[in-house]
Amino acid sequence: MSSSVAYSTIDHLKKELPLKQETLLLTDNTCIGLVLVDIINGFCTVGAGNLAPRVPNKQIAEMVEEAAKLARVFCDKKLPIFGFLDSHDPDVPEPPYPPHCFAGSLESKLVPELEWLEGELNVTLRLKDCIDGFVGSMETNGSNVFVDWVKTNQLQAVLVIGICTDICVLDFLSSVLSARNRGILSPLQDVIVYSRACATYDLPLYVAETIEGTVAHPQDLMHHIGLYMARGRGAKVVSEVSFTTQS
Repeated sequence: MSSSVAYSTIDHLKKELPLKQETLLLTDNTCIGLVLVDIINGFCTVGAGNLAPRVPNKQIAEMVEEAAKLARVFCDKKLPIFGFLDSHDPDVPEPPYPPHCFAGSLESKLVPELEWLEGELNVTLRLKDCIDGFVGSMETNGSNVFVDWVKTNQLQAVLVIGICTDICVLDFLSSVLSARNRGILSPLQDVIVYSRACATYDLPLYVAETIEGTVAHPQDLMHHIGLYMARGRGAKVVSEVSFTTQS
């Protein structure tokens, strides 16, 4: 498929499935937490693993840059941050994906731009061994680390960013929205996804056709679909995030 045809297809989709995005304005009194989904080397750093980009990728690079800026603001304001780190047992496969992000490996670590979060008191990091971070937060005793985090901090909103928009981010958002609707996450009200701080991977059709058992995954198209699906599930989608100080 030529680039002109690909662009036309995506442009048509966005016209048929328009994505309404808002601007998020936060004050010092906003009870909000930031959730980082898998902003780790294994998904973001060029050449870092089977699911990492093979060459520099603009969408992923911009997501990491925006995430680092936002995380710094949240830390400066001492607002809670919850970070998921994909981390797998080498003996437990996760089909249909190839081996990736083994526990203790560099792949499973935060990208260099976010490594500093490991020393911040307002940051909770959670290793997860599945796509959906909400499920990955479950403990053997029936408790849920993410639910406890929301309740402990009395959060009324969570702002979700990370990778992949249409996979781990979308699955997590869907579970959180369902849990909120059931009253499991009280006092949580708003589940927000920041489009500019999300990204997904790129696997064009012509490449996928050369890899047995692989399906195409055009980046811009799947990013849009992921955000559109999130909004359809009840998440708020925002394209800008800013803070203001109340007088």
